[in-house]
This record gives sequence, structure tokens and C-alpha cells, in this order.
Amino acid sequence: MIATGSLLLLSLVGWTAEEPTPGFLAVGPDTACIVMDMATGDRTSPLDSLTFEVGGHPVKICYGRPSARGRTMIGGRDVPYGKLWRTGANEPTMIHTTVPITVAGIAIEKGSYSLYTRPGEKEWILILNRSITQWGHIANYDYKVKKQELGQATLEREWPEQHVETMTFRTESGSGDQVILVLEWEESQLRIPIAATERSGRR
Repeated sequence: MIATGSLLLLSLVGWTAEEPTPGFLAVGPDTACIVMDMATGDRTSPLDSLTFEVGGHPVKICYGRPSARGRTMIGGRDVPYGKLWRTGANEPTMIHTTVPITVAGIAIEKGSYSLYTRPGEKEWILILNRSITQWGHIANYDYKVKKQELGQATLEREWPEQHVETMTFRTESGSGDQVILVLEWEESQLRIPIAATERSGRR
């Protein structure tokens, strides 16, 4: 049985918003990553976040950071090719934005969304979903969650320069105002283009 638990708050610095957006849990002017109370209390993969600007506005990624620890994870038993993955550990990876943006060409309004992937040897499928209350394990990706999908995008799988022990998100500059969100783990690298929409404007 997968324990879904209850929602808690983990305050993280470096993130402010003009107003709480749909799906955010907020403490004062700061928003926080959504944390679910695990029945076992086991969190060997720490929760981390990355905040960056797109078109002059903040966007935050919250994700659990698993480590390989001598195992083959992507393409192995735990993260097999062709199967849905929470793109991290524990809760699903979540993206929070204060303005409308596109993620790998998928348009989303300001708010909070879960980000799943389906890894492959040559290509990965990226999936954005409105639902942010489910536990990350694929057993919790039921019909009610699936019908809230916003879109899918196919991205080329690349290879980092060296083995990456612990899953990491970082950013690179893209063309214009575009930001490239880079996912790296083990022998896999994924570049996810993120851009502001025309309605987002600039500060």
C-alpha cells in the first residue's frame, strides 16, 4: 500500500510571489514546496528546489533527489524505460510559476503542476499535470490524476560528460528569454526549454 499522507509545509528561501497562486501553500510572502507526510518518515532522498527567472518572473522546481548508490536506476528495475516516472523521489516533481509559461512547448497558466516523465533509451516523454496532491509513485497515477494531464512532449535523451550520482536540476541560458532546465542523473541528460508567453510580459 502506498501512503499518500497529508500536506505539510517546508519553507524555502529565495522565492517570493506578488500573490499566492493556485495550488501554492504559502507562509507570509514566501511560497513553499509541497511536502507530504510519509507514514514511514523515511526520506533518504532529500527534497530540494531550484528557483530561476523566465522573462523576468520567478519559476520554481521542487523535487526529491535520489542517488544511484551503486544501482542502475534509469533503465533498471526502479526506473524502467517506457514506464511513467515521478521524475525524482517521494512526491512528484512539481513546477510552480507566477506567470503563464511554456514547458517544452506545453502552455500552462500561473500556478502549480506536477511533472512526470517516461524515460527511453533515445527519447523521453515529458508530461505536465494539473494534479499536485497525489503521492509520486505510479500506483497513485490513477484515472482521476491522468485525466488532468495538460500535454506531453518528446525530448531527446542526451548524455552528461560524466556519471551523475545524485539527480540534479540546473539551468542554462537559451535563445532570447528562453531558459533550458537541465535534468541530469546517472548517464542521462534531458534539456527542457521553458519560455514566457506573450501574456507574461516583462518586469
